[in-house]
Amino acid sequence: MFILSTISDLVQIEPEDFGKPSIEAIKDNVNTKYSNKVIQKIGLCICVYDVLKASDGLIGHGTGTANVNVVFRLVVFRPFKGEIILGRIGSASEWGMKIHLEFFDEILVPPNLLFPGSYFNVKEQCWVWDNDGAEYFYDRNEWVRIRIEQEHWHDQSPTSPFEREAETVTERKSPYSIVASMMQSALGPAEWW
Repeated sequence: MFILSTISDLVQIEPEDFGKPSIEAIKDNVNTKYSNKVIQKIGLCICVYDVLKASDGLIGHGTGTANVNVVFRLVVFRPFKGEIILGRIGSASEWGMKIHLEFFDEILVPPNLLFPGSYFNVKEQCWVWDNDGAEYFYDRNEWVRIRIEQEHWHDQSPTSPFEREAETVTERKSPYSIVASMMQSALGPAEWW
């Protein structure tokens, strides 16, 4: 579910951070820049794991900032295909269920990846699995085990103000989303198994 990714970048340390130990100032700046951000084809960055290499800081003319070339490793959320993870049901609709992790909400379980015989109960606003007459409910906030099936990447290129005004909220996509399934034994609500 988590991987380490090595990244090289130029870090600018502001003069007010000169009083900190160098490694701490570098880590603080890298965390500010990368934490809770998605890097295309890498994943959701969580935090700095360690700093592998840092150059001497060069003071920028007129600004007073120190420019440091840094090679570091980040802890990144990127589950692999087939991985089983535990999350909570965040919401349900006729298009499937959104699964919520403490730090990530873009996981969808579509209807075709639920157990055969599952249907959406409009009155209860939840999915129900009809297993030979016995009904099992996928209740909101219930712990579920899911299997990762696909990941989707959407480039979040900057747009001009004119394009932004024309773009509706529904057209904007999350930079990283996951499609999961619950149609194998031991998957689905943890209470069932």
